[in-house]
Amino acid sequence: MTPESQPRTAAVVPAYNEEKHIGDVVRRTRQKLDEVLVVDDGSADKTADCAREAGAEVIVHEQNRGKGETIKTGLRHWLERQFDFVIILDADGQHRPEEIDRFVTAALSPEEPKLILGNRMKDVSSMPLVRRMVNRWMSQQISALCRQEIPDTQCGYRLLHRQLIPELLGGAARFDYETEMLIIASRKGFRIGSVPISTVYSDEVSSIHPVRDTIRFFKLMRRYKR
Repeated sequence: MTPESQPRTAAVVPAYNEEKHIGDVVRRTRQKLDEVLVVDDGSADKTADCAREAGAEVIVHEQNRGKGETIKTGLRHWLERQFDFVIILDADGQHRPEEIDRFVTAALSPEEPKLILGNRMKDVSSMPLVRRMVNRWMSQQISALCRQEIPDTQCGYRLLHRQLIPELLGGAARFDYETEMLIIASRKGFRIGSVPISTVYSDEVSSIHPVRDTIRFFKLMRRYKR
């Protein structure tokens, strides 16, 4: 493939109070991609400043809107600029930018999946047991609803083809958006693929509210099962 025919790929990094990690994530991502957008979801710290200093383009939500809305802001931004693929990765260092090539290679395979997720379940030795069990259970439930196997539905490290993005600009506002994305893509007839990625846990503090976001998940599943 010649440089002229290479797909145009950009990154979206949704971020909320991630001044500690965001600079490193941006610098490493820019070693793989020229275009990196950080969407700061109303952070109270220096997330936006640190992202700019590291070389990212930054959009700031004046108030917290939720991860779903933050991702959608980034998707709209790159869709308007005619990019072919958009990579989504977290701001806390859990996703290794060095593995971006795996997603692009999979997107260019003969199967041409339009949505590709990272799969951490091939090596769960460093994944906490409770998280491992929850991930497997939720992945089974969502795979059944989507009618295709998705081994790690809870992984936020993803590649989207521009053909799919217009279908994903509505829906949930918070963490349940990442699940709804899979359901919408499946029901629109898009194939979902996966690539193995590293399981990385450091000192990140989850923004997921265990009770509130679990209730949102079950409400979402019930709505789509009707």
